[in-house]
Amino acid sequence: MAISDWANKRPASISLFSMRWTDAPAVARFIVTGITLALLARLVGASTEQLGGRTGAAGAGVLQSALGNLPEFFIAIFALRDGLIGVVQAALVGSILANSVLVLGLAFIAGGLRHGRQEFDSPYARILATLAVVAASILAVPTLAHAFHSPAAAHGKTLSLICAGVLLAIFLLSLRGLLTGLPGEPDHDPPRWSLPTTIGVLATSAVGAAFVSEWFVTALQPAIETFHMSEEFAGLVIVAIAGNAVENVVGVQLAAKNRPDFAISVIMNSSLQVALALTPVLVFVSLAFSTQLTLVFPTLLAISLLFAAALSTLVVYDGESTWAEGVILVGLYVALAASFWWGT
Repeated sequence: MAISDWANKRPASISLFSMRWTDAPAVARFIVTGITLALLARLVGASTEQLGGRTGAAGAGVLQSALGNLPEFFIAIFALRDGLIGVVQAALVGSILANSVLVLGLAFIAGGLRHGRQEFDSPYARILATLAVVAASILAVPTLAHAFHSPAAAHGKTLSLICAGVLLAIFLLSLRGLLTGLPGEPDHDPPRWSLPTTIGVLATSAVGAAFVSEWFVTALQPAIETFHMSEEFAGLVIVAIAGNAVENVVGVQLAAKNRPDFAISVIMNSSLQVALALTPVLVFVSLAFSTQLTLVFPTLLAISLLFAAALSTLVVYDGESTWAEGVILVGLYVALAASFWWGT
């Protein structure tokens, strides 16, 4: 069965519940589903954090990020089904910005105010930062080709598929390095949950996220009209933050607990997985829908990606973080987000 067909075929009981749910006020539905997504994401975060004692910060960070992106994957699928291509594009870029700029900045602030200057494994952070710059550059290629009216501009869909394939290849080839334990990593607290309990919570949270994501998308369009915000802002900020609630909460908590290596691993791995895996996968998945998702973003989205990659690389390359660096990162995010509030 095609993904688009799967998205449209649901049990009658679920459809009945959805019909009753859509009778609720749009703003209330939007707020409730957003909070529910955040709570489900927190469950995923709590259970995945237990894996840190078994796999180490690097491995748990990769797994945490992968599972933490499940709500965003489901949100994107249902948004593609509804033809909200602009929202999906903005949400994907927004997820990268939210993690590599906003959440990283908040983590630096929380850790810096509580513990002062924090140090983390510089070589591992440099690998993550370098991959982030490469991913942002490749993602920006189709947009820049279109903006500069190059001969490739007429082949945006094909170029997007090529770039998506390159991103997936880079992700798969670099995965082993991302899973390698951090040198000098401190011992982790033993997991408090059994492995079956951890898996059960993860599975239940993932299933719940799938249903809530559909309701969230259903409530999104009315909320956009009610709040008079642009679709780009809704995707870049609202959808991105709701879909990345795991990293928003867990990354900051880890920094506040003086575990900067684990915090950097969770936050930057999430940004990388959106850029290197989730985005190209959705490009290929969209071939099953009536409208194809491409990497030809609005120009300012592509430029924002490059800004975020450059600044986040600068602040992590020295292997140290301060609250002042966190303020700088958050400031950039606020400026970029504000530029998308107004629609055309």
